[in-house]
This record gives sequence, structure tokens and C-alpha cells, in this order.
Amino acid sequence: MLLYDQTSGRRKTKLELAGLLAAAFGVAVVLTVGASGTHIESSFTDQQRLLLIAGLSVAGVVAALLLARALWRARREARVGRSETRLLRRNLATAEAMIRAEPQVLVFWEHSRPPQVVTHTLTSVPGLPSNQHEFLRFGFWLEARAAQVLKSNLDTLFAEGKSFNVIVKTLAGAHVEADGRAAGGRAVLRFRDVVGYKQDLAVIFDHHALLARDIRANREILNALDTPAWLRGPDQRLVWVNNAYVRAVEAKDDEEVLSNQIELLESRQRQDVQAALRKNKPYIDRIQLVIGGERKSHDVKILPLGDAIAGLAIDIDSLETAQSELDRYVETYDRTLDRVATAVAVFGPDKRLTFFNQAYANLWKLKEDWLESKPTDSAILDRLRELGLLPEVVHYREWRDKILRVYEAGNELDDWWHLADGRMLHVMAEQRPDGGVTYLYADETERLALESRYNALIRVQGETLDSLKEAVAVFGTDGRLALANAAFISIWKLSRKNVEQSPHIDEFVRDASVLCADGNALQDIRQAVTAFSDQREPIDGQMVRSDNSVIDYASTPLPDGGTLLTFIDVTDSKRYERALVERNEALVAADKLKNRFISNVSYELRTPLTNIIGFSEFLESPHIGNLNGKQREYLSDITNSSKTLLSIIDGLLDLATIDAGELQLNLGEVDANQAIDNAIDHVRQAAARAQLTLDIAVGDDVGKFYGDEARVTQVLSHLLSNAIGFSEPNGVVEVSCWLEADEIVFKVEDHGVGIAEDQQERVFDRFESNSHGSKHRGPGLGLAVVKSLVDLHGGSMTLDSELGRGTEITVRFPERATQSADTEIAFDDDLDVADSQGR
Repeated sequence: MLLYDQTSGRRKTKLELAGLLAAAFGVAVVLTVGASGTHIESSFTDQQRLLLIAGLSVAGVVAALLLARALWRARREARVGRSETRLLRRNLATAEAMIRAEPQVLVFWEHSRPPQVVTHTLTSVPGLPSNQHEFLRFGFWLEARAAQVLKSNLDTLFAEGKSFNVIVKTLAGAHVEADGRAAGGRAVLRFRDVVGYKQDLAVIFDHHALLARDIRANREILNALDTPAWLRGPDQRLVWVNNAYVRAVEAKDDEEVLSNQIELLESRQRQDVQAALRKNKPYIDRIQLVIGGERKSHDVKILPLGDAIAGLAIDIDSLETAQSELDRYVETYDRTLDRVATAVAVFGPDKRLTFFNQAYANLWKLKEDWLESKPTDSAILDRLRELGLLPEVVHYREWRDKILRVYEAGNELDDWWHLADGRMLHVMAEQRPDGGVTYLYADETERLALESRYNALIRVQGETLDSLKEAVAVFGTDGRLALANAAFISIWKLSRKNVEQSPHIDEFVRDASVLCADGNALQDIRQAVTAFSDQREPIDGQMVRSDNSVIDYASTPLPDGGTLLTFIDVTDSKRYERALVERNEALVAADKLKNRFISNVSYELRTPLTNIIGFSEFLESPHIGNLNGKQREYLSDITNSSKTLLSIIDGLLDLATIDAGELQLNLGEVDANQAIDNAIDHVRQAAARAQLTLDIAVGDDVGKFYGDEARVTQVLSHLLSNAIGFSEPNGVVEVSCWLEADEIVFKVEDHGVGIAEDQQERVFDRFESNSHGSKHRGPGLGLAVVKSLVDLHGGSMTLDSELGRGTEITVRFPERATQSADTEIAFDDDLDVADSQGR
């Protein structure tokens, strides 16, 4: 009403001011006309001038009245305005007092103007900024979700004028009520502290949001798993399933599962679940489920949750496979540890023995039954101390506690135990990831003993190398000298100080070149040491130094990649070698002269002996005349002696021919039986004189073989003559022949005096003659000739004899014999041996 009165008064005042303005305008016109003077007067009549003056007077009076009225109204409105101003100020002060009386923050928006904070008296809320600029940036002091909710509601308020009331949360965790209102083109946002039931409601909202977030997160996690999971309501019906459950029952989606209540468990399995749930107990069992057409093992866990039931089916088929594989690996690991020589013991986090190998039980001589009872580490140490198997220590408890500190994180054990029985153990212990400890007990007694012996051998080796006259040096893979003896330093006149600094092979070659003008030899040695070839070959050679000394050198690759060099001063040996070569040449020449002489003399003696034998046989013939007994005896002696001498000469000729390499075999088929008969014919008279019996045994499979029949007969004749000569009267000489592995074997055996073992190796030597206590005596050529002839046939010859038992000689001829030159080589070797012995 007051506002209406003020508006009506303002309208009247405006009208009065308009009239006053018109009157003033009329007066102004009159005055202007009056000022015009003559022109105005001439244009108006007197009557007209009177009317004009009257009109102007009325206008002046009216203007005065209007002015007075306007002044009155102006003073009255001024009084009213001052009164209204006082009232408005009182009302404003009252409104401000009422606004400030409640802790709050008011934010005011007016169209096309920036927002402003009208009041800010809310200081008890943690996290609420006091600065106006900071306060208006809601995203900096509100939680992200709360800031998003507030922004969305403000957008709706500005666009649609829709009021809102929400509870938001600051970053400090406090709650604030935000109330938004719109009036015309203005908007007001008020923030107040949340107290009482609203505070409880805000906490409930927070918890609800957290729970909703957790539920969403858990469901997303369960949906991402390959493990079927489900939830049942109070009526035992499925209310939620994850994606794995949908796939397991081969449904399209979860809506189909829930609408049709498709079960994963079989009927019997569900009955077992219900039986457990009726007892208010969770159902946990490993059962077989058919998923994807395959029956697999699953660990099913179904938990009662008040009026709901949650279930989970974990596929443990791969786990069972992995567990089986792990068990197999563990078993293999255990078997492997049982076979190692190092004692191993594994203790769990509770310090109890969980594993030990056979070497551990053997090391401590503990009963396996007691060890399998899983005693503690401390109990085992105490038992070993009772048995006297631990090292002798002064304070046992402190020592034991030190050992057991290995169970603490970051501690390791590496100790040496000297046991009372003399053994030395290297004890190592390390903590396992599960908190247990693994002990390793290495018996180093033998290794330390071997190391001690090795060091002793190294010292002995060093002393031995230093005592050698031969210079020895070893160069490593880097080409540097690793080992050298005193002879090496002496022979090359090196400085011991330089040798101890391990000079390179290049330095050695440079120093040695001063003494040795033979640069090729030194370069060969350098190449042998520094070569990178995979197949290094040993080298050897001889060098003549500038002082005319002769040095033999040799290089031998070592398995580790190093090189062994040896040097020996053979100056004196070379002189002796020259002397021996000259002497050997003289002996060879003398031997050739001897053979030539024997050959010539033998031929010269053979002719008269042949004549003597011929004339003797002629004189024995009855055509000459009868001889008395004495004459026949003398003539028989002459004949026998001549034949013996002729046999010796023939042997000498054969040996000379063999030595000269001129003896050729007349190879052909040889009848073994015929050869034996021919040989017996040669010795028949001698056997009769010695009153001996010849026992002949020839195998049925023996036939012909390839050889020189005359030489085979000669071999058998010599063997039979030897056997007859060393046999006792009335004895037996056995001749046997058989076929054995493509060889014809002849054996001649007598039961005479035999041959001593130390003389058997010399019986095949030339001119080796020994009666061995018998009356037989010869030049010692028979067996030498026999051996040579057998060798020429490619055969072999063995002798078995014993004093008092007799002698057995076995000769083997190949069925297909070929002439061999080994005999000549053998005699040359014998000659060289003789020459060497002579030297």
C-alpha cells in the first residue's frame, strides 16, 4: 500500500510540474513579445493586446499556484522518502542480522553478472575455503563426485529454474547442505552445515555410495573371472550370476539364466548343498562339474549370507595337473638330493625339519624314524651335542643361538665346523622365501686333504723341475711365461727377476735371438705359443747357437690352451752320436765283410766236404771191397763228421743268403704228411742211435698248404734234430700236426733236460749253443735258421720249456703263404741292437 501511494504521488507531481512548465513557457513568450516592441504592437489591436495580457496574467497565477503546490509536494515526498529510507535500512539491518545469525554461505547470481558471495559465516566445516574466489571453484574443495552432482543441479537451476537440495562432501571429509533457488532472473545458492539427522543421513549416503561402488566393482571383477559365481535370494532362486556362469550353462545371457533358473549343479549335488546350509554351515567340497562338454574338477564354495546365498565354483583341473606336476618335480628333486653327496636339510618357518636327504642322515648317524618325526632345529643340535658330533665350543647356548639367528631376515650362515672325529664341514644356511631355512653340509675333509697334497705335489714338482737338466717353460694362453725352471734360466742366460715378471713370448724371442742366430726356429716357437688354430700340433727341432752349442727344442700344446716348451743342450750328445755313427758304419762294413768272408769260406769248404762225403760213401760200397770193423767205424765217423760240418756250412750259407736278402722261396703246394716223412728220414739214423721213439700224430683235416717244401722239411729236420739231441735214451719225441684257423700247426716236443727260463729268449740267436747238461753240442745255428725260414713264410714260432720237463716248439704256417722280407729286417734290427750294445 505504501508503495502504491508513493507511485500515485509521483504521478501527480509530474502533472503539476508539466503545468508549471507550460505557464512558465507562456510568460516567457509574453516577455519575448514585449521585447519585440513596435513590430508586435503594429500587428495586434488593443483588444487583442488586452486579451493577451490577461491570458498571460492567468498563466502566471496558475504557474505560481502550480509551483507552490509542487514545492509542497516535494517537501512532503522528501519527508516520506527519508522515512522510507530509515525503514528500509532497519529492514536491511534486520535481514542481515537474520542472515548472519545462521552459519551459512550465500552465493547470488544475477542475469549477465558474475556470481558473488553475499555472506560467508560457515567457518566450522573442514575443507571449506574462506576466500571468495577459491570458494566459487567448487571442484577444488569438493570431492569429484560431489562437485559433479552440484554442477549438474546448478545447470538445471539456471536452465529450468528447478530448485534442488543436496548434501555434498568436501575433500576433508565434511558434509555440507547445498540448497539452490531461483527468482525471476536471479538464483541463490545456500550452503549450510549438516547437523542432526541430516548428518546421519549424509553418513548413510556415503556408506551407501561406498557399498554400491563396492558391489559394482565386485560384480565387475566376478564378471571378469573365468570362475562361475552366483547369488540366491531368500526364496533360493537365482538373483544374480556372472558371465562365467552364463558360459558354463551355455545360455545367451544372464536374463535367460535368471528367467529359466538354469542350475549349474546337478540335483544330487544341490541336495548336499541344502543339507549343509540347513545346519547353517558353508558348503565346501571338490566335485565334478560338466562345463563346455567336459567334466572337470571344481572347488565349490557356497556360503550362507543371512537371507542370501553366495556360490563360487573354482576350476582346479589345471591346478590339479599343476599340483601333480609339482609333486612329480618335488619327488624328482628329492630323489636328486638323495643322490648328491652334500647333506641337505630343509626347515620350515616353525623351525621344524621338513626334508632331509640320505647324505644328511648318514652324516650325523641319526635314526631316520626320529628325523621323520620333524624335530626342531634346536632339538637336532642338542641331540648332536649329546652324541659328541658338534664342534667343541665353550658357550654352547650362545653358539646355538648364533646358528638359529639364520631364521631372522637378512641373516645367512657360512661357517666351518671342525668335528671331534677330525672331519671338516662347510656349513651354509640361507633363509627361504617362506621363512624357513635350507642347510647345506659339505664334508670338505677329503677336498682339504687333496688340496694339501696337491700343494705339496706342486712344491715337489717345482723342486723336481728345478733339479732337471732339461729346460722347461710353460707359456699361458695370453702368451706370457707362467712357469720356468732353473735350467731354462741358465740355458738362455736370462735374469731371474725378468722371468718372475712373466715376460711375453715376444720378449723371450728377442732375448734369445742374441744367443741363437737361427731365427726360423725361434719364430716357429713363437708361432706355436701364439697360434689360434683349433688343432695345434706339437713341434720339435734342433738349433745351433752362435756359441756352436746344439739345442734340441720341443713344443707341446697343453689341454688348458697353454704351451709347454722344452730345451736341452745336446752338444755333448751330438759329439758322441757322431762317434757312434762312425763306429756303427765301421761295424756295418765289418759285418758285411764278415758275411762275405763266411760266404766265400763256406763255398770253398763245401766242395771238398762234398768230395769227402762222396768218397766215404764210395768206400762203404761193397764194390770196392770188404772193410774190417775198425775201418768201417772210422769211415762212419768221417762220414758223420763231414755231414755235420756240411750242415753247419749250409746253415751259414742260408744265414748269409738271408742277410743279403737273396734267399727266394720256391712256393708251391706242400703235403704236410710228406714233409713230416721227409724230415723223419733225415733224422731216422740219429734217433736210432739215441734209442728214441718218434711218435707222429697228424690230424685228419690236415692236407696241403702253400709254401716251400724243401724249406719246410728243413725246418722240421732242424727241430727234430734238436729234440733228439736233448732227449734222454729210450725217450720219446712227439711230432704232431693239425689245422687251426687257416693255419697249419707243427709241434715238436721232447722230454729231455729242458731250457732254463732266463735262457729261452736267446735260443733263437745266432751261434747261441748250450748243452743244458746233455751230450748234444752244436754251433747254435739251427734254431736261428728255422726262425728265419718260418718268418719268410709269414708264419710264427713259439717255445715252451721247463727244466726237467722238456721242450715244446710250435711252428705255424699260413695255408696261403707269401714270401716275407721281415726276416732281413729282423736281422738288421738284431744287428743294430748288437751295435747299440757294443756302443
